[in-house]
Amino acid sequence: MAKPTVRVPLYTQIREYVLDKINKKVWKPGDRLPSENEFAAQFDVSRITVKNALSQLIDENLIYRVQGKGSFVSTNTAGEPIIFHSDPATSDNKEKQLVAYLMPRLENTFTAQLLNGIENELTRLDYRLIYCKTYDSQEKEKQILREVIELGVKGIIIFPVDGETYNEEILRLTMNEFPLVVVDRYLRGIETNCVCSDNVEGARIATAHLISHGHSRIGFVSTAYQGTTSIEDRLIGYEKALAECNIPVEHRLRQVHFDAETVNSILKDGVAEPSIKEEIQSFLQQNSDMTAIFAINAAMGLTVIDAAKEMGISVPEKLSVIFFDNYELAALSAVPPTCVSQKEKEMGEEAARLLVSIMHNPKQERRKIITSTKLIERKSVASNLQTQL
Repeated sequence: MAKPTVRVPLYTQIREYVLDKINKKVWKPGDRLPSENEFAAQFDVSRITVKNALSQLIDENLIYRVQGKGSFVSTNTAGEPIIFHSDPATSDNKEKQLVAYLMPRLENTFTAQLLNGIENELTRLDYRLIYCKTYDSQEKEKQILREVIELGVKGIIIFPVDGETYNEEILRLTMNEFPLVVVDRYLRGIETNCVCSDNVEGARIATAHLISHGHSRIGFVSTAYQGTTSIEDRLIGYEKALAECNIPVEHRLRQVHFDAETVNSILKDGVAEPSIKEEIQSFLQQNSDMTAIFAINAAMGLTVIDAAKEMGISVPEKLSVIFFDNYELAALSAVPPTCVSQKEKEMGEEAARLLVSIMHNPKQERRKIITSTKLIERKSVASNLQTQL
């Protein structure tokens, strides 16, 4: 008499299907799996059946879930996420005092002083720093985050790449209470510990300074701002100052699409990118009633001044210019610029202290630390003579 066929539960069959795909490298570490709905449709089963199958794989550390994003293949045999677990008995072990700092680029006074503040404070607190450059690439950033975790760092400070509105790795680490601090900006929709300048107030003060000198047609020149909260907040501050003085916001006076890396070449080479300079010159010609410009950073501001000079537009007599970020030897420039100075070294120190505090107590309430800015008055802003007349 034949033995009865052993019935294999549906959730077990789905589990074996997923496991087979992983073993055959069809789905590789970090890959997103089909959704529960997609699995349910594929196998003609309920979502509960799919959920049971995936739950088994999660329990076996073969996959992991990110709320709102789906399920992913684990990147190592120990499963995801690889997170730091503090052990009081080994807290003084020098081999475990590593902290990683990820930054898009290191090419000006601001980024150098920020790194200086982080490194100085971590050294004082007996930690060692691993510095990693992400080259303004979100994919590179994700890759490096995974690599430093595998190295066993106890915490991470990250300066997100420009335009980044969401980072799956940062969300995953945050949800699992891994010690992490975002610096210079924050990510909307992800409640992380962060340290940044008061960009809204700094921009408001800068724009108000121009208004106090009789300017009402004030341009706003920026690199692409969407997704970069520090720049978005500066635009908010600019508009806030206009609103406070009942000056209408005119979108024609904005030029906000420039590539950050290309613009920054003026800080490295001392020469503005010709294509960007030409666009700014066209912008100035099309808006001849504009008497002042607020630029988003030093590179952008210096490019505006250079572009105006080539056109015979003198700064500040015919065009006042003010921008965010001081720079080395600014006072010795041909036109010493009025600017908003950030406390970048202090910001770095605050980020390091906050990270160490989180490493000691990962469950503490998340914090957003705002550092103040300061307006430095020099020679790039003059009174609007047309207004005075």
